[in-house]
Amino acid sequence: MSAPHLVIAAGGTGGHMFPAQALAQEMLRRGWRVTLTTDDRGARYAGGFPPEVVVKPVRSATFARGGALAKLGAPFLIGLGLWETLRWFRRDRPAAVAGFGGYPSIPALGAASVARVPALIHEQNGVLGRVNKAFGPRVKALACGTWPLTNPPEGAAPLHVGNPIRDAAREAMATPYAPPSPEGALNLLVFGGSQGASVFSRLVPEAVEALPEPLRARLLLTQQARPEEVDGLAARYEAAGVRAEVAPFFLDMPARIAAAQLVVARAGASSVAELTAIGRPSILVPYPSAMDDHQTANAAPLAAAGGAIAAPEAGLTATSLSGHIAAVLADPDRAATMAQAAAGLGRPDAAERLADLTERVARGETPA
Repeated sequence: MSAPHLVIAAGGTGGHMFPAQALAQEMLRRGWRVTLTTDDRGARYAGGFPPEVVVKPVRSATFARGGALAKLGAPFLIGLGLWETLRWFRRDRPAAVAGFGGYPSIPALGAASVARVPALIHEQNGVLGRVNKAFGPRVKALACGTWPLTNPPEGAAPLHVGNPIRDAAREAMATPYAPPSPEGALNLLVFGGSQGASVFSRLVPEAVEALPEPLRARLLLTQQARPEEVDGLAARYEAAGVRAEVAPFFLDMPARIAAAQLVVARAGASSVAELTAIGRPSILVPYPSAMDDHQTANAAPLAAAGGAIAAPEAGLTATSLSGHIAAVLADPDRAATMAQAAAGLGRPDAAERLADLTERVARGETPA
């Protein structure tokens, strides 16, 4: 008897792809076959998927970007992707389809609806994305990574499973938190999601320079930045006498989170999931242009629990950021309390929860 087949449909950002990767890893452990459908952008984040996962490019489009011609052509490309996916489903019918959001997930979710293949959706953020909101009432289950979900669609019953984390993040959970010591190195990690964040390149150097000298002298800084900003940042930190490693991307980000005494980051759903699973204090600066301001919703539960400082970009200055950094790194008790609060919100078993839900949906059971 052949192994059951799961089709994972995910959009072209790390926020969609990392939890999709975690589900793929878990379903492979359970003996399933897994196929990932995504577009060219998403394929760039597929390198972390196990080699057993078949990556199948799909044609799709968005109405949110591009000029008038691109928007006029979007329905054609979506329809073509839907037709191609339906033909593929007839040759190799999946037992279930799991959508993680983003316009590249439209063809697989649409094909599942037409072909009556059981489907579920996982929404990573505290605000339902446009594609997930459209398909939410049509699928068998709507799983949520961030709780509460602020805009559940009518007719859907959201289930809180948490955001699945990659195997590397699960391994990093074994590293206990080391609060900042009065004399040792102070490990500060700064990252802005899978694309970096120019606001950190602008504010963090000045904030670091404004730290009290006893803190600044012991700082060990790791910062993710856009490629064009790396050299300038590295030179500035060297001039300030700060030990720093600056790069566009770090493949071992979970391990770096585990090594940090404090993290400064955007509030993407996957970032928050790994911060809470590993249990590290953070200063979260939600991306103000995120659709429907979903990163503010992502940061709110962690800040309310005391595991993070929420610092909206609109009012953030280098001086205020420096104050936030100093307030944590100069207070080991506060840092340890924040780390414990963050860990209290973690759902490290989210991949197993989502896999259980996927298997129930595939069996035709009513999710609960």
